[in-house]
Amino acid sequence: MKRFIVTLWTAFCTALISFGSAQAQLEIDITKGNIDPTPIAVPSFLGTDTQMRELGKDIAEVIRADLERSGLFKSLDPASFLETQTNIDYQPTFADWRVIKAEALASGRVVRETDTKIRVEFRLWDIFAGNQLAGLRFSATQDNWRRTAHKASDAIYKALTGEEGYFDSRIVFIDEKGSKTDRKKRLTIMDQDGHAPQYLLAGSDLVITPRFSPSAQKITFMSYENIVPQVYLLDIETGRRELLGNFPGMTFAPRFSPDGNTLIMSMMSKSNSDLYAMDLRTRSTSRLTNDPAIDVSGSFSPDGRKIVFNSDRGGSPQLYTMNADGTNKKRISFGKGRYSAPVWSPRGDKIAYVKSLGGKFTIGVMNPDGSGERQLTESYMDEGPTWSPNGRVIIFSRETKGRNGSNSIWSVDLTGQNLRKVNTPGKASDPAWSPLLP
Repeated sequence: MKRFIVTLWTAFCTALISFGSAQAQLEIDITKGNIDPTPIAVPSFLGTDTQMRELGKDIAEVIRADLERSGLFKSLDPASFLETQTNIDYQPTFADWRVIKAEALASGRVVRETDTKIRVEFRLWDIFAGNQLAGLRFSATQDNWRRTAHKASDAIYKALTGEEGYFDSRIVFIDEKGSKTDRKKRLTIMDQDGHAPQYLLAGSDLVITPRFSPSAQKITFMSYENIVPQVYLLDIETGRRELLGNFPGMTFAPRFSPDGNTLIMSMMSKSNSDLYAMDLRTRSTSRLTNDPAIDVSGSFSPDGRKIVFNSDRGGSPQLYTMNADGTNKKRISFGKGRYSAPVWSPRGDKIAYVKSLGGKFTIGVMNPDGSGERQLTESYMDEGPTWSPNGRVIIFSRETKGRNGSNSIWSVDLTGQNLRKVNTPGKASDPAWSPLLP
């Protein structure tokens, strides 16, 4: 199996100027319901030779696309730029950027260090205040240039919003081919922007519900290659696959605890589904729920102290929370409809879920106590929400109606305004978003 670029990352980040050294005038409040995208200019990065200049152009294009997809920024057309910078070590001509209504400017350069290594530098400027907001330098192997672009996007996002970015991350999903009656499903991984999709398993056996470990280096998933469902752990870097156990009747694949040492899963016993925790160090399991109802879809809070899950113990599928040891169970959803597939935000402030009502399926969010419920999407079939590393964006599966209907992956932010289709090689479902890459 090909070694992933994360193992090649030799980056160091050196502040050219402290993030807090200037009082930034430009700040984006991402908590507002309606946000006018901030115009930002990202010229092609300068290069020390022809190849580096081409690489600088590509890096700038990736940054512009990252920021544009966030919905918070409007990347200005390079054809509109009045100033052509020749050295990023000097202040830009702010007046020229104000004319085209740019509010921020990200300029950079690419330097060849060796035959295989490059150095990427960039500076972020507040055009109206005339201040530098950030300056960073990354060192990486040349084939890692896309990661340097995503890291620059993350730095820009943080400098202008005050929150961590999510661009240097990956998505694992199920690639689907064939008709609904003869569909092949393969475990696939790609960058969060849809670049470089790769199959993770050699065969085309039916696999479902992949989930990342907190380190972003391992994935747990269910496979039906031997007819009965089996739970596996896959090391992305080495390709080593480990069978965790045979659990006939399991309803959903396991999810990791925040420390990566435990998996929570639902298992069937005598036609009843309950939640169990598996200690990955000892492979021992402990039962968390013991109820005649169907208890499924457990998800840990980011501090590992709570679990949200789905249960019909109240007569219809609703959301509940409990302590990580199974005590203090409490219902948190009380709206009309059926609730399922809850997943706790990495920030800890929201729980995403699927709600079905009136023949429609929606992706919604609520506070951990059940308050503040909001629906972000609605369609024939929206399911399987998963959070971006910073807890501001959700991706999910969407199925279209009819015998020729297909599955695709979509993203939506917490405002519900920035709904976009995610680029995948073909039909796709059941996504999971990794943490930021190490």
